[in-house]
Amino acid sequence: MGFRPQRFSLASSKSSMTGLFEYTPPSYRSSVSSRPSFTSIPSMYSIGLPSSPPSSSYNSGFISQQKLRSTAPPPPVFQYSPPEIYDCILRQLTIFHDRVTSMSCETCRLRDLCALALVDRRWDRAVRPQLYHRVHIVGNESPLQAKKFRLKSDVRLKLLRRTLRERRVLAQHVREIKVPRLQPDGELVEEQTLSLVASLVMACPNLEKLVGFYPVFGHSFDRLTYALSTRARLKEHVWIIGENSEITERSRKQVPPGLMDLEQVDRFLHLHDAWDSLSTLFLFSHKQGVLERDVFVQTLRRLPSLQHLCISNFDMDDFDDVTLQTLPPLQSLRLQDLEGVTFWGLSEFSRTSSSQCIQQLSLIHLDIKYLSAISNLLLRLSSLQRFTLVQESSPEVGAGELVFQPVIASQRLQYVHWDILVPGSANENLAKSIRAGGFPSLRTLRAPSDHDGLLQMVCRPRAQIILPSDKYSKAYRASNESNPDSPTQTLFTARKQAQRRIEEARKAATFTIIIEEDGTVQEVIDIEGFMGTIGSKISYTLDSDVAGSDNALIDFPDLVEGSKEVASRDGCTGLWNASHHTGKKWWNHTERYRYRPVDLQRFF
Repeated sequence: MGFRPQRFSLASSKSSMTGLFEYTPPSYRSSVSSRPSFTSIPSMYSIGLPSSPPSSSYNSGFISQQKLRSTAPPPPVFQYSPPEIYDCILRQLTIFHDRVTSMSCETCRLRDLCALALVDRRWDRAVRPQLYHRVHIVGNESPLQAKKFRLKSDVRLKLLRRTLRERRVLAQHVREIKVPRLQPDGELVEEQTLSLVASLVMACPNLEKLVGFYPVFGHSFDRLTYALSTRARLKEHVWIIGENSEITERSRKQVPPGLMDLEQVDRFLHLHDAWDSLSTLFLFSHKQGVLERDVFVQTLRRLPSLQHLCISNFDMDDFDDVTLQTLPPLQSLRLQDLEGVTFWGLSEFSRTSSSQCIQQLSLIHLDIKYLSAISNLLLRLSSLQRFTLVQESSPEVGAGELVFQPVIASQRLQYVHWDILVPGSANENLAKSIRAGGFPSLRTLRAPSDHDGLLQMVCRPRAQIILPSDKYSKAYRASNESNPDSPTQTLFTARKQAQRRIEEARKAATFTIIIEEDGTVQEVIDIEGFMGTIGSKISYTLDSDVAGSDNALIDFPDLVEGSKEVASRDGCTGLWNASHHTGKKWWNHTERYRYRPVDLQRFF
């Protein structure tokens, strides 16, 4: 039977179309929406939509479909989390890798960040700034990596430079760079390495810190120094002023000032023109490096944001009492190994208006002769909270001076490091001043050369001060053969002497408790003695600024030495993460030194 098409008239066609769509012209005067409305299409033309009224069978199918949709897995937890949650997790991850007791290294940290960035786009957006915010390249190169990219040396530096040049967005995130120290201490850095680091610095417009790499500046042009001088957001810099052949030649024919010519002075001063954000500055003289008085004064005037200053190892012709009076207002000041600074200069400096902002003051090996200079500093520096004094001779009370307790006092001082190598009256005067209430806010006292335990006695008693790791150290074993009563600055010996005083105090009973019953003594209890003062708020400590170090104070060798990174033993290979289920291909990497960043604020 053939198909025969039916003939429709225009009227029938029009009536059938009105059954499908009903159009209501808009009413412009109506307060209701003026959009045209269509009735729903019949079921034969619908696409999964129920007709009106729906049948019972279709309704049940629609409900079952809704149930299937409701049982779908929920979205990931982090999908709707705010950015602060991501930042907190990444911050805790960095703390885990950077802590002193961690067996991890920088390579392991970067590997974990890369793994997080591959989770999804949200994690990638959160990880990317953290991945490039702090770029630390530590230790030796991987031979496989050098072979893969066909580069002989500095493979990671060159790859990083190429990435930052090609992707400017990533370069905007870089705030801190650490380049590998692969040359022994005392050797000059090759010009090729300086140029490579300089090109890396130029690729980071927002760079704030260059850590772990401090080449000697010999008053001659180099690309790295120039590159750093163009970084307007630089926050800290370490100058290691070295010898210059021209200056050395002039010093044989004339006396300072005038050893630096005008070109050298202008070059050094103009290097600071763009550093409006610099807050921390270190000036260290290496092997009789020269930086004259006028250069000191003009340099510090060009740094409006300077808050933390360290000056060390300069000759009296470069930095003296007169230069000290010209220092700008600072929060932290460290003066170390300066022959030109005397007790008179320190007393006069305490009267200047710029000294009233100082919160942390460190005087290292200045050979202060009179205790009155220290008393004036602590009394007049009203904002001082941390004070450090290290020297060989003991500052004494001047002849003819009247002594009233407390001899030295400070209302706001919270931390004191007091290290006088040669025994004298300084420790006794400090102990008497503490007992007389001269330091009401003092909470921590560190005294490695506490010869008679006078300072330990005015602090809170401690059951044990020696560390479990001391018995394995070479310095501690060597101290067993030396005289225990000899003055020393070695922390291992200082802890041993302090522990010996604690144990000797326990042998003598402080008081005895007698328990009687019906006139008969039932029990006698002897309360052991202790070393310290009950009720004291001061904590006596002998811990080092650098974990595992034998020196109490952090010093320039802790900042600039690269011997541990050059010849690293027992470095990290990722073995701590060997339990990972993906196997050795995931956790294994080239053995590298476990570098821990040195915070420059520890110097103050």
